[in-house]
Amino acid sequence: MALESQVGRPKMPAGYGIKAPTGGRGLLPWEFVTSRMEASRNYWVATASPDANPHVAPVWGLWHDYAFYFSTDRHSRKGRNLATQPSVVVHLESGDEVVILVGRAQPVVDPDLLGRLDAAYFKKYAFHLDAGQTYGVSPKTVLAWTEQGFVDNATRWQF
Repeated sequence: MALESQVGRPKMPAGYGIKAPTGGRGLLPWEFVTSRMEASRNYWVATASPDANPHVAPVWGLWHDYAFYFSTDRHSRKGRNLATQPSVVVHLESGDEVVILVGRAQPVVDPDLLGRLDAAYFKKYAFHLDAGQTYGVSPKTVLAWTEQGFVDNATRWQF
């Protein structure tokens, strides 16, 4: 992995029953995150309005170079929220193989990067990136687990 991170268990109440990793075993590998982020078709993006009202919506997106990218119109609810509050949570559709990414959405302005993203987006969806605004979300925290192995494999990366 190219990002510097600390890996361990998520901080959750004792009642969740999460077991301590033993001998380095029990933590999911970073590849669990990247493979699911790359393969997913739909992602849920949660934003907050200036008056702290939550908003969540499904989007199409890409996992590219350790960041998540998506586009939305600047005048959409997501776009208006991100203009004032760039903190976001990105969650995959699955509750069985969970990946939750917490970070800040930053507008992508590099034309070369936008070109590479558009080509990858078209390959994945047969559709070009929205002409609105494309955002990149670099992870601050990533949580991942499997539903069946939750107490044994719940993992948190801090960047």
